[in-house]
Amino acid sequence: MDLSKFHYFFECCVGNWSIERTYHYLAHQTVERSHTEFQVAPIPPALKQKVLEDNQYPLTDGIENLPGFQLAFQTVSETGEAVSQELRALFVPKQQNGAVLEGDYLRDRAYEEARAIVSHFRYNTETRELLMTTPYTKVVSVDSIKLINPDLRIRQILNYRRPPEGAPLDTLVLVGFGVEQKVN
Repeated sequence: MDLSKFHYFFECCVGNWSIERTYHYLAHQTVERSHTEFQVAPIPPALKQKVLEDNQYPLTDGIENLPGFQLAFQTVSETGEAVSQELRALFVPKQQNGAVLEGDYLRDRAYEEARAIVSHFRYNTETRELLMTTPYTKVVSVDSIKLINPDLRIRQILNYRRPPEGAPLDTLVLVGFGVEQKVN
């Protein structure tokens, strides 16, 4: 597996980002804007090991080569609601099919639920799009980050009502769009 383009994506993500997003809450028929400041840093090997342990993920070899990051963010909605969070994320590639890498996406804290979680990722090395799919208790979140250049990303967040096991994702409850610009 050639991970050089995947590592490049994460190298570009390191830094401070200013983000403008719009969220469409379909169940309530409301639209909300928000501004977020993201701080993204590389994840050192000791924290990589901690993310693996927090998720009871049995991997001991090669963790130094696994891509990931530490991030902190502060979001303020147009209504004045403020949310801050910190987390560590690690990506474990499992297979490559042409330009697409797939594997597990581990976090020490999930966005929707305050717990460690293992999700699925797909990364297209040609389009530089990272797609992360996380099944939470009530929703399934499909989050896309597309790297346009080292200083600009486009974000799309689709939250579906979690369907019964084996049923398709077909009921959207939230759609989010964002423009993310590096500020350093």
